[in-house]
Amino acid sequence: MKAKYAVIFICIVALVIIEKESNILSRVSDKLIQRQTPQQTPQTPQDYANTTESGSLMVLKVLLSKMSVSDGNYSNFSEEQEEEELDDFDTYGYSGGRKHVLLMATTRTGSSFVGEFFNQHGESMFYLFEPLWHVERMLATAAEANNGTVLAEIYRDVLQALFLCDFSLLEKFISPPPQDHVTPDLFRRESSLSLCEEPACTPVIKDVFERYHCKTRRCGPLNLTLASESCLSKQYHGIKTVRVRQLETLQPLVKDPRLDIKIIQLVRDPRAILASRMVAFSSKYQTWKAWAHDGQVPEDDEEVKRLKGNCDNIRMSAEVGLSQPHWLRSRYMLVRYEDIAQYPMQKAEEMYKFTGIPFSSQARDWILKNTQTTQEASGIYSTQKNSSEQAEKWRFSIPFTLARVVQKVCGPTMKLFGYKFVNDEKTLINKSISLLEHRQFQFH
Repeated sequence: MKAKYAVIFICIVALVIIEKESNILSRVSDKLIQRQTPQQTPQTPQDYANTTESGSLMVLKVLLSKMSVSDGNYSNFSEEQEEEELDDFDTYGYSGGRKHVLLMATTRTGSSFVGEFFNQHGESMFYLFEPLWHVERMLATAAEANNGTVLAEIYRDVLQALFLCDFSLLEKFISPPPQDHVTPDLFRRESSLSLCEEPACTPVIKDVFERYHCKTRRCGPLNLTLASESCLSKQYHGIKTVRVRQLETLQPLVKDPRLDIKIIQLVRDPRAILASRMVAFSSKYQTWKAWAHDGQVPEDDEEVKRLKGNCDNIRMSAEVGLSQPHWLRSRYMLVRYEDIAQYPMQKAEEMYKFTGIPFSSQARDWILKNTQTTQEASGIYSTQKNSSEQAEKWRFSIPFTLARVVQKVCGPTMKLFGYKFVNDEKTLINKSISLLEHRQFQFH
């Protein structure tokens, strides 16, 4: 048996060497994205019916398969033995020392604010803000036709490629299509500091490019090849997204030995989320505003069912994460926005410790500056706020009628996360009464 373990280890080491050589060759090329062959990247949503795998993993599977055929005992490992083998594989994984963080949330949970905790880390961090926006925008119809299954698989594959610094798959969803890998249309490019510095930020030649400028400097249209080079030069990679519905769909990503990924799921009181969405996305929430005015909510309405579905998705993902299946062991953390708002520095330290990334002085300074301000910046995506005050504002903007509906359809979700129910308007607006139970979510 030891001899077989040795053979497996040799195979893995060989694959590591192959992968590293491949990475070196990729760095030499000035056209890293252009080198991607059509066969390596799915061309249409239908192509995702057959999930693609890296050649290295396919080779490893073939080797293990042959060994199991030659000796049937190999395939009868106990669960403990399988875990030991996977732990050994993690030890010799070939992520190249890079660490990857996925901040998984839903809209209006404070994810832009929390994402800045990592974006502001410093020059070692490559951070992307909502790259899946392009995918959702192009494939919304396909998602509805396939109950979201196809879209979920594409989300996963795009995230995987981006964590590996390959922008070629994302290019297929940017509209209008990039020309020679150059685009002025990457969604919220200015929200990524790494895309607002060299080499990704090229000098502006004419004032006509001013609309592409970043917060700290003016940049020309984004060259995605240069963005890939910038990504490859960074030790830490972070992505924030509000478009992944189910944690389970990310399992292939977590199991990819090229990645050392940690997933942080950010949640918030569903009543606060609804109140925030009614303000931020006013035109889409006219029905809820009418119900707030009339005081009557038809609970069989599609809008209410959609709210319930959103809550159920959040809860089911959290239940998977908190159950700590082996594939997710030590790679999942649940954080409530309300806890971050109340103790931003402490929670930031906990998140950094979980990811294994050092908590930089730049990040500390940004958090201190942007959580104690007395005057908030304008805009629905603003990250400058008095965080403790922000967490309670919703209680005065949502009528009890709507809060009661949320409690009814999102009750299991609220109970899981420790959000207290209210029975009347008076309790709802009484800030001396906390609506947050003390909870310690285990994630190690």
